[in-house]
Amino acid sequence: MAVIVELTIDSESFDLGRVTAVSNGVHLELERVVPTGGEVMPFFWAHGTDFEAFERVVRDDRLVDDLAAVARIEDRVLYKVNWGESTSSLTRVLTDSEATILEARGNDPWLFRLRFNDHAALTEFHNRCQDEAIEFHVERIYTLAEGEPGVYNFDITDEQQEALVAAVSEGYFEVPRRTTLNEVADRLGISPQAASERVRRGADTVLRKVLLSQSAADLS
Repeated sequence: MAVIVELTIDSESFDLGRVTAVSNGVHLELERVVPTGGEVMPFFWAHGTDFEAFERVVRDDRLVDDLAAVARIEDRVLYKVNWGESTSSLTRVLTDSEATILEARGNDPWLFRLRFNDHAALTEFHNRCQDEAIEFHVERIYTLAEGEPGVYNFDITDEQQEALVAAVSEGYFEVPRRTTLNEVADRLGISPQAASERVRRGADTVLRKVLLSQSAADLS
């Protein structure tokens, strides 16, 4: 049975983490689309403000052949990176153990949510990491059958969750409203436009997960 593992790992253990471990407040998240052609970790989202400095650092790294901004949406950018010949130990271990990356985000450390075909594959991953001297800390292990009782996975970003929590706690959704998006933005230290985008996108994702999934269940 498939096994899900959530773990944290130091950025120095893989190319993307090592190259993007810059201290300019940029937060990264792997794009969930699985590319064809055998490319390894080619797409990632960057959330932040000083993208020019971030791009200079990444492009200057010897491991990177090219970095291209595929899409820019307010305070986040989707990048595609073309790697050189170097492939980090972690990448090789993930490939050899046939792990699927369900989620990866961070700067340092990174949080990975991985799916393995069975416990034997997870054991292989663990042993290979020991052989490669890759250190990680396991947060949780569970099977697909066990799931997460009482916990909802809405697939929203940390920034969207932070903005939604601030909006709800301050009374933005109450009638009448007790706060404004400008005040939510001030509390988070971001622009009103960024606050609006995070609240709208986060609320849309949560409502679709809850309402549409429930409607489908009622029709089945």
